[in-house]
Amino acid sequence: MPPSDHRSTITPMALLSYPEAAKQITSFAQNLAARTSETVPLAQSFGRILAVPLHADRDQPPFPRSTRDGFACRAADANTHHSLPLAGQIRAGQSAPAPLKPGQAWEIMTGAPVPKGADAVFMVEHAEITATSVRLREPRTIDPGENIVPRAAEARQGDRLLPAGTRIAAAQIALAAQCGYPALSVYTRPRVAILSTGDELVSIETAPGPSQIRNSNSPMLAALVAAAGGDPLICPTVADNETAVDAAIQSTLAAFPDMILVTGGISAGRFDLVEQALIRAGAQFSFHGVAIQPGKPVAFGQISITTNPHSREATSPGRPVLALPGNPISSALTFHLFAAPLLAALSGTTILPPYFASATLTDAWRGKPGLTRFLPAHCDFALDPKVSLIAWQGSGDLAAFARSNCFAVIPSQAHDLPEGTLIQILLP
Repeated sequence: MPPSDHRSTITPMALLSYPEAAKQITSFAQNLAARTSETVPLAQSFGRILAVPLHADRDQPPFPRSTRDGFACRAADANTHHSLPLAGQIRAGQSAPAPLKPGQAWEIMTGAPVPKGADAVFMVEHAEITATSVRLREPRTIDPGENIVPRAAEARQGDRLLPAGTRIAAAQIALAAQCGYPALSVYTRPRVAILSTGDELVSIETAPGPSQIRNSNSPMLAALVAAAGGDPLICPTVADNETAVDAAIQSTLAAFPDMILVTGGISAGRFDLVEQALIRAGAQFSFHGVAIQPGKPVAFGQISITTNPHSREATSPGRPVLALPGNPISSALTFHLFAAPLLAALSGTTILPPYFASATLTDAWRGKPGLTRFLPAHCDFALDPKVSLIAWQGSGDLAAFARSNCFAVIPSQAHDLPEGTLIQILLP
């Protein structure tokens, strides 16, 4: 069945600038919320989003803690530079059996409890030591409180240490372990349906014909979704046929995903059928087209999904739907710019991507103004980061894309950027 001429049924939308489109995405994302939570073992919580605040189960530290290997004493006694008799040794995990007496010192290890009566610790490097005594070397002095972390200086019992919405990494796992959490309540991963369209696409296992290419978008987007905290659902590839696209979208909706990504078929050609098919399925679009390169045709909207196939009444809030360009670099870029913040919000995190940094351009760039360009680039991520543009043959050049580790951001008003210009880079 040949496709109908759907272009006249779509109301044209004004091309948004990237900041305008990003503002719409952020506004929509801020009204999204993670829906459910689950409990996972602490060892399996890396990368998940905390659903319940984490509290201190006791004072931290639970005792005055020495921050140095050295000698616990009274600062006034040490500053006399007289020899102080050693009362004993305190190791981490031990406590002094008796308070410190005036004029004495206890040998102490890093992390050990400071004995009562001591108000300072001087470092072993600053000590003259005999078998029975120790003396602070002249002309050094020590202040009360030096090299001691007071009890509860870091947190008091019951304090909220991490709010819900925190992404769990190594530091958060260490803190949870210290507070006695063998498991954590985390938000469930949002399910993201990925539907790739195009007559030219064949599966990875298939030997492509002379005019065919393997479907790289689906596995690439699945990897991006998983890295961003989502649960990817790869749908079968669909050809550029109106009936087939309609059926594929209905099948995708039946999986009840939290977000939908469709790639390909969203430009202005006769066989670009995706947007109209999504509209027939109930999608309402906020924008179609952003003044960026690559990825200009990207479209964003929302769609409601019914849980009852025999009812037309929507029983779920609008799910975000993004129609991404079919070229893989365009698809990856528009994911980072527009899908990632939505996915982060659905995951429950309070800090939304995309993430930008600054780096010095090592190549001169010249071009026409009017579009915000995101060019494949490689940054050395040194203390004074330098970024080099990757030579590429357009947004289908996966070999060039695989050599990049960021996107160099060329402002829309730029037409000539000399070597040495400080620019923004988009972090993957």
